[in-house]
Amino acid sequence: MKFTSTLRAQTRVPILQVLKTSVAAIVAWLLSDLLLGQPLPIFAAIAALLVVQPSVSQTLTRGIERSVGVIAGVTLAVVIGQVFGNAGWVVLVVIVIALLVGWVLRLGPGSANQIPISAMLVLAIGAQTPGYAVDRIIETIIGAAVGLIVNLAIVPPVVLQPAHLAVGRLLRDVATVMDQLALSLRTPQTRQQLDDLLASARALREVRDTAEAALARGAESLMMNPRRSKLRRVLHRDEVLFERLKSLVIRMLGMARAIHDRYDPALTREPTVASIATELERAAHDLRLVGRDPEGSEPDTVTAEQPALTQPLSVLVPHAEHWVLIGSLLEDLRRVREEIIGSTDG
Repeated sequence: MKFTSTLRAQTRVPILQVLKTSVAAIVAWLLSDLLLGQPLPIFAAIAALLVVQPSVSQTLTRGIERSVGVIAGVTLAVVIGQVFGNAGWVVLVVIVIALLVGWVLRLGPGSANQIPISAMLVLAIGAQTPGYAVDRIIETIIGAAVGLIVNLAIVPPVVLQPAHLAVGRLLRDVATVMDQLALSLRTPQTRQQLDDLLASARALREVRDTAEAALARGAESLMMNPRRSKLRRVLHRDEVLFERLKSLVIRMLGMARAIHDRYDPALTREPTVASIATELERAAHDLRLVGRDPEGSEPDTVTAEQPALTQPLSVLVPHAEHWVLIGSLLEDLRRVREEIIGSTDG
């Protein structure tokens, strides 16, 4: 069972990607057959299969990598083959030299691996097939070009929805931690509850990293995409919101750590602490408002009102026993307010 799970991906490749790759391979094969007269233009099909990627920019990058690797490998094999022939030891030496060339030039895996493969095939097969080296280069370029054209022509993939959902989840989780912080300041907490609070705040970092990666994939999917200008504003809104949420994640971690480390049941009887709890609840309310889709459906009942966050609290009389914790919470709350009010103003 464990062995099977290592072979299977967690998510399926979209069926559109499968169809596009199939079309690219078939077109590359037929075109190479027509232009070169090759009965089995397998290298054109291989290039098309490898080049078609989820985004247009990735397709272009993979096509360039493969073309550069093939040209370098074929050139290396031709030069060394002319001098030393195509004996077995020559093939082995060429493989080592090709790997070193990729290492010295700091080439990516796509180009670095293609150099020794192309060199090996040219020495092993090219000696018995006149024009094999040149045909291999042309086939690869045809396959890469066809893959790029097909990816551009057939509904270029855009992955903005996963990014939008990831940012939305981060916003909801941050608001939930705000509510948990408020609850911890209102009612006496056990050590286990405090540990759970800190764990919830720390979990925000993983959600933040997931959202950041999803936004990067979304931005990459728009590169060289014909629909880029139309869809860019959708991604931009999520990017702006994410930048504010990153700061809020830091604030939540700081507040959770401060409460966890300096907690005292007597805090729940402090008037200022009760006010901080109220402000945290309002901050969670306002944050959910900020994340509401301006072009989407009606807001939930709990966030249907206007922003409720009040002015920053002021403490005129220091609390000798809890002044360190209260001061820390007040400063973090001030920064939370700045991020949220800034979002609504924008």
